[in-house]
Amino acid sequence: MRRFRAAVTGAVSLSLAFTATACGGGEGSEASPKTLTYWASNQGSSLEVDKKVLQPELDQFEEQTGIKVKLEVIPWSDLLNRILTATTSGQGPDILNIGNTWSASLQSTGALLPWDAKNLEAIGGKDRFVDSALGSTGVAGKEPAAVPLYSMAYALYYNKAMFKEAGITKPPTTWDEVAAAGKKLTKNGKAGIGVEGSNLSNNIHQVFVLAKQHGADFFTADGKADFTSDGAVAAVKQYVDLMATQKIVAPGNAEYAQNQSLSDFAKDKTGMVLWQTPSQTFASQGMGPEEWGVAPAPVPSGKPGTGKQTNSMVAGINMAVFKNTKNLDGALKFVKFMTSDEEQILLNKAYGSVPPVKSAQKDPVFADPSLAVIRDTLATSAAALPQVPEESQFETVVGTAVKELFADAAAGRPVTTESVRAKLEKAQQQMPKK
Repeated sequence: MRRFRAAVTGAVSLSLAFTATACGGGEGSEASPKTLTYWASNQGSSLEVDKKVLQPELDQFEEQTGIKVKLEVIPWSDLLNRILTATTSGQGPDILNIGNTWSASLQSTGALLPWDAKNLEAIGGKDRFVDSALGSTGVAGKEPAAVPLYSMAYALYYNKAMFKEAGITKPPTTWDEVAAAGKKLTKNGKAGIGVEGSNLSNNIHQVFVLAKQHGADFFTADGKADFTSDGAVAAVKQYVDLMATQKIVAPGNAEYAQNQSLSDFAKDKTGMVLWQTPSQTFASQGMGPEEWGVAPAPVPSGKPGTGKQTNSMVAGINMAVFKNTKNLDGALKFVKFMTSDEEQILLNKAYGSVPPVKSAQKDPVFADPSLAVIRDTLATSAAALPQVPEESQFETVVGTAVKELFADAAAGRPVTTESVRAKLEKAQQQMPKK
């Protein structure tokens, strides 16, 4: 999901356990079939940056079609609540961006246009999109609730100056190597690796991947919450132990939720971070591309792949249409425009992400090493977060459990298998019963 920087942090806290009124087009489409309203997620370093990136493209779309697009860029902290309000009030946009991990939850409201064969054909067909991106567009077996727009994945970023100072000659590829490098880096007030301990979604992304590496998941095959399996408990403990036992994460990271770990990384205070498409984010912190390196996110041993070698969740942004927009034809034309090869190359280049459209990925810009790692991860070793209607509650309750465990570690309280299991049991009890 998103620019997941600070992205998608607390926005997933609101429960989706309600019956929604299908809506759409409430703000823009009453005026004329020649008008669309578009809610864009904040992808750049500021809302103004997004407007500068997007407005020329919207103007070009208007020149081509005669359809004016009214743009609003919405911060991640507000986006989900705005969408949920729109689904119940009927006062929403025609088209909107959603974090891809929300797809199944928002699909369950019934407010979004299903992308059946006819609608997909109107934008060029399903086969244009990468399989991993399509896997995060709604519940398996149902028509997608959205189409992929920007694709992202986690990688390990390392501070070259700190690595050189510590005598580390190559980036770590396994968790044991991360621990060894982290201990060399952790000295004189500096830390080995940064986390965003109060960022609920970031917590979920990391422990989801670690659970895969432990051969576990947080949901059963029939969609029931399964937070207390041995593998899930081991995954959460491994992540928190970066601070609690290995002590390669600074205690202050327990309170980080808004890119503070990236600020530390840029200021030579933290040697490594696990992050998504960071080029813009690092630049906004004053860090040049020559100052950092990138490697695939770590695995237990060997090389990244599927199953226990999964090393990232499938992150990204999807584009959805409200089902009863009064300008469906115009909305489909706009989605086709935004997912065209030309726009995919331009927009993903601007945001440092990777196109989920296969043909657009062939552009030479995406062969850059920093983007090639992300592209290869998405193709070979990333897995979609559970596509269940309760996904947003999962992010909230388990993300909070991890946040509380980081707070324990920062305060010097022991983090044990038993205490982790107790937190996850409490989280599971907060999930809707099936």
